Amino acid sequence: MVGAVAEGGASAAPAAWPGELHRVLKGAGVGHMSYVPDAGHTALIRLLEADPDVVCNVLTTEEEGIAVAAGAWLGGQRSVLLMQSSGVGNCINMLSLPAIGRFPLLMLVTMRGEWAEFNPWQVPMSRATQPTLEAMGVRVMRAETPEDLVETVGAAAALAYEADGQVAVLLGQRLLGRKKW
Repeated sequence: MVGAVAEGGASAAPAAWPGELHRVLKGAGVGHMSYVPDAGHTALIRLLEADPDVVCNVLTTEEEGIAVAAGAWLGGQRSVLLMQSSGVGNCINMLSLPAIGRFPLLMLVTMRGEWAEFNPWQVPMSRATQPTLEAMGVRVMRAETPEDLVETVGAAAALAYEADGQVAVLLGQRLLGRKKW
């Protein structure tokens, strides 16, 4: 498992929240996961890939995951899409598919360009992530602590799968830890 990098640059202990999220997603009936590789999701990706009951797809671009989630739903599977905030910009047009088709969509979005960001290229999309998703009709929830994250993902999964909603949970950069290269 990958741990966050602490303020001073030393590795922190691996976080427990990826295991809790895996449990919540399984409890919500998620049997499919698509993702573009992202350091913030590494531990959760590994857990889902190791789960024999979850089909996993590596994507070349984030918008593919929206179509894959719609296809999974039509095939009887609940899906989750994992991406970084910079990938939200790639999804704008494709977000009309679940909105018009009334397909559930659950996205877990790790944020960059916020707290202690070192890469200025991450900042503009960070500012645009939530308003962009909301402009496309996606309900946005945010988590800044592991406790909030677990509860929020559970609520988001219910809204997506039980009410055919399109929901994105933004995982704040502070929750993920300061990146250091």
